[in-house]
This record gives sequence, structure tokens and C-alpha cells, in this order.
Amino acid sequence: MKKIALAAALSVAATGAFAGGMVEPMMEPAVVVEESSSSSAGIVIPLLLLAVVAVAAAD
Repeated sequence: MKKIALAAALSVAATGAFAGGMVEPMMEPAVVVEESSSSSAGIVIPLLLLAVVAVAAAD
């Protein structure tokens, strides 16, 4: 009788583990951070314009 009760308890426990079924894991997309070099371009352009104006004024 104990073996039947143990088998019934194990079968109930085993079916509860598979109740939800297999679910495919969801992975979050990787975050990619791209550094821009526009900050250095923002300084270079005004300096080049200033140099062109200085050369034009010197003539």
C-alpha cells in the first residue's frame, strides 16, 4: 500500500513539473553604444574658417 501511495505522489509531482511545457527563452537584444567623433569636428571647422579669414586679412 505504501508503494502505491508513493507512486501516486511521485506521478502527481512529475506532472506538475511539465504543466507549462517548454517555453523558448527570450533574450534581450544587445545594446551597442557607438561613440561619435562629431565633437572634434565641431572644433576643427571653426578653426579652419578662422585660419582662412586670417590668411585673407593678411593679404
